[in-house]
Amino acid sequence: MDIAGKNIVITGAASGIGRAMAQRFHAEGAAKLFLVDLNEAPLKEVAESLGSDYCVCNVGLEHDVLGTIKRAEAALGHIDLLCNNAGISVRGGPEVDTADWQRIWEINVMAHVWASRAALPAMLERGEGYILNTASAAGLLSQIGSAPYAVTKHAAVSFAEWLSITYGDRGIKVSVLCPQAVRTAMIAGNEDGVASVDGLMEPETLCDIVVATLAEESFLVLPHDEVRTYIQRKAGDYDRWLKGMRRLQTAYGPPGDL
Repeated sequence: MDIAGKNIVITGAASGIGRAMAQRFHAEGAAKLFLVDLNEAPLKEVAESLGSDYCVCNVGLEHDVLGTIKRAEAALGHIDLLCNNAGISVRGGPEVDTADWQRIWEINVMAHVWASRAALPAMLERGEGYILNTASAAGLLSQIGSAPYAVTKHAAVSFAEWLSITYGDRGIKVSVLCPQAVRTAMIAGNEDGVASVDGLMEPETLCDIVVATLAEESFLVLPHDEVRTYIQRKAGDYDRWLKGMRRLQTAYGPPGDL
């Protein structure tokens, strides 16, 4: 996909990766942007700086997401690229409160499902459309210290795979963004944590890879080259990979620490 001339929706657009995407897509000549976030003040600032429409939305609520996609279609005319980017992290494992497990599930997984449910009918009718879901390298590997994050990001990758398998022959392109550590609010205070073992990437640098991968229409968007090697090692010898992950856990702290 060539970003120029496209109508694009981005969730989690007020900061971090979402804001960097909005700025980069604008610079690449996107026709219209529709920016979405829960935090109105920074969202409004980004949207006004780019001359874009915006909508305050809690992506953890089904009716909010469905209504927001309808508003986006009305504002844009149609959606060429849907970027399901909003996400959260929760530390811990089985002991994490059920309400927190449910919340991260709704934001990291169900928000993708709901947005796709709302956007796909019009895309399928036109015979074209692109969905970019932000997951994480944790969705291909794992996340030391956070079972909820690892589980939900695996689910996000799986959902993106399913979308590509099911609708790829009907004109729908799908990519899934799987970075390691990116300098955003999510890792503030943990810049030297395990996710940064291969370096901490700036959101703007990540967007170089996003734009290039969308142009290629490849499924995996891997800003950190090392992740592809780690996937191959995991598939090649699962037990050896698990031992290596336990060594990383020992090096970076006990379970529950990011």
